[in-house]
Amino acid sequence: MEFGVTASKIDEVGFIAHAENLGYTHCWVRDSQMMWSHPFAVLALAAERTRTIRLGTGVAVAGLRLAPVTANAIATINRLAPGRTFLGLGTGNTAMRAMGQAPMRLAAFRDYIRVVRGLLRGEEVDYTLNGRTHRIRFLLREYSYLDLEHPIPLIVAGLGPKAQALAGELGDGLLTGIPRGGTVAEARGRAAEGAARAGRDLGGFHTAVLINLALLAPGESLTSDRVLSAWGANIMGNVHYLVDLVKERGMEPPDYVKPIWNDYLRFHAERPPELRHQQLHGGHSSRLDPAEARFVTPELVRAFCVAGRPEEVVEQIRELERQGASQVLFSAPEALAYRIAEDFAEQVMARY
Repeated sequence: MEFGVTASKIDEVGFIAHAENLGYTHCWVRDSQMMWSHPFAVLALAAERTRTIRLGTGVAVAGLRLAPVTANAIATINRLAPGRTFLGLGTGNTAMRAMGQAPMRLAAFRDYIRVVRGLLRGEEVDYTLNGRTHRIRFLLREYSYLDLEHPIPLIVAGLGPKAQALAGELGDGLLTGIPRGGTVAEARGRAAEGAARAGRDLGGFHTAVLINLALLAPGESLTSDRVLSAWGANIMGNVHYLVDLVKERGMEPPDYVKPIWNDYLRFHAERPPELRHQQLHGGHSSRLDPAEARFVTPELVRAFCVAGRPEEVVEQIRELERQGASQVLFSAPEALAYRIAEDFAEQVMARY
């Protein structure tokens, strides 16, 4: 099992070097242009300050950049950190919805992956922009502006069945989350279906799982002030995601949010219509809106967190590994990131 952290602030890249020293294998730099620092700027600084930790996007949002621009950006980072760079790609939930826009549709995302994948392999690919299609490839490779010689794994983010199958069809790995993406076994099964359609197998396929981590002290409750300050924003971020998903698809909300669902929808409806997209996603994984704290129930913490005493967390992670997870990673608020990363390394990774 490998272990990852996330980062998003350009003047806190020292945290990534610290995580490397603690034994973390991956750092995923988040991408949401209305909130966080530019991910490729963060990655460039991190590449200069680290030696072994693998660096990539967690995840780059396809709708924000042309496919050749994304391929160029990660290949540039690969020049600074050859052989330890990866590219996480997603359709974009918060990054797009914070602008009142929808994530990229799956058919367009599939073509986006195709172009990025081909360019990173040094191939010439068909590329369509503004209705015009031409063959493109990276030029001036003899000058080494980019590094395409060291492979850059392409990890596809997928919570739904179709995106998970797409990861198996075109990606080198899958990034998913629990419980929104189903169990790890279910996610890998869908990836295997996609791989089979493409005539591939899942040999060497990397399955990373984004978790919320609640390491409890003796006698501590699931909704203690410490747990809420550390993971309340992430837990509510899952609820925010479901608000949009349920509305767009006309589906029933999952059972684990039903106890707070109608109350939350009434609360959300009281926001000014022209600002709802900002206020729904404004604190994403960074801060818990005090007005939303009442919605974080023990049931939601259990649903969205790997929670318990260290020995219990170890067993939960071992179960994820038995289902096929290659890596677990977590996204902690900046103010608590050092402490949470140290606690997890000392109390969980050391037991592993």
